Amino acid sequence: MTTNSPLNSTQQPQSTVGTRVRNFLIAIVAIILVSVLAFGLRTQTSATTLAQLEQHSTQLEAALTNGKPSLMEFYADWCTVCQKMAPDIVQLEKEYGDKVNFVMLNVDNNKWLPEMLRYRVDGIPHFVFLGKDGKAVADAIGDQPRTIMGSNIQALLADSPLPYAQASGQVSKFSAPVAPANTQDDPRSHGSQVKTGNS
Repeated sequence: MTTNSPLNSTQQPQSTVGTRVRNFLIAIVAIILVSVLAFGLRTQTSATTLAQLEQHSTQLEAALTNGKPSLMEFYADWCTVCQKMAPDIVQLEKEYGDKVNFVMLNVDNNKWLPEMLRYRVDGIPHFVFLGKDGKAVADAIGDQPRTIMGSNIQALLADSPLPYAQASGQVSKFSAPVAPANTQDDPRSHGSQVKTGNS
């Protein structure tokens, strides 16, 4: 004959409560880990996409002379709007890359200071549409829907006026680097004047 002692009857509910608490904590930790992993992958994907764009970018010198129209983008790796638009630009490059140069110019690289001044870049992403002759046709600043960018590229290919010229959207602000005061070492300098107009 077995008798249930009060000790046995109270231990069973405690182990059930303990199991439930442990399972609840495991579920909370799993949710946190999945959220961190998803956020990390999303951030990594954006950075990888900007790196992909830069890697496949046409060199500016080639874009200005190869007889194809160009989409030039001033960007930075830290620019959240640039990161947001990168997947759309990748898709546009896949669609039009054989007919249009895609040029990526990182504003954190002082090498592009003359171009930043020439095209008056004060917010990024800053897109400049260049005709087959390498001359600026129009620009778009900030977050742009892919359909607008695609329409502009199609018009650029058809040598027609761009339907969304001078389009503006959300930008990431930055301070353009200041031109160095001592330009004697630069063989391209012509005194201390800095030209900022489109030519």
